[in-house]
Amino acid sequence: MKIIFNPIGVIRSPFKKNEGTPIQPAAAKGVIGKVIVFSEYTEGLRDLDGFSHIILLYHFHLAGKYALRVKPFLDNKERGLFATRAPSRPNPIGISVVRLVDVSGDELAVENLDILDNTPLLDIKPFVPEFRTDEKIEIGWLRDKTGYIKNTGDDGRFKHKDG
Repeated sequence: MKIIFNPIGVIRSPFKKNEGTPIQPAAAKGVIGKVIVFSEYTEGLRDLDGFSHIILLYHFHLAGKYALRVKPFLDNKERGLFATRAPSRPNPIGISVVRLVDVSGDELAVENLDILDNTPLLDIKPFVPEFRTDEKIEIGWLRDKTGYIKNTGDDGRFKHKDG
């Protein structure tokens, strides 16, 4: 079976290369960008302006060849690819929850953007916190690692908590 996705738009951000791009929206606090939706899909933006946050699904268009075991940014130990959020994957699809600042025609102004410039947009969904599970959530090997990401506040780029 072959699955084909066609972009519905493009994501514009200040990040032109992988180096220095935040690895999660939490490390991109205050980073402003745009989502430009192709004209044939703009009618689908109707009613989106009532949401404070949206989910962007996108294609990691610059991701390299994947490996099933990787050394993630937050760890020195090799991990299974599917236990990480590494961009190089068999299907290089990314997901980010960003703050929706404004909807104007075919453009969405967004904040807390952790995505490379000119990234192909695959889909947009409203973020609804109440849809999350009320079950206890476990985050495996990342349990003690999430505090190692911080936003420097000056240019939106991240650093390790200790550096």
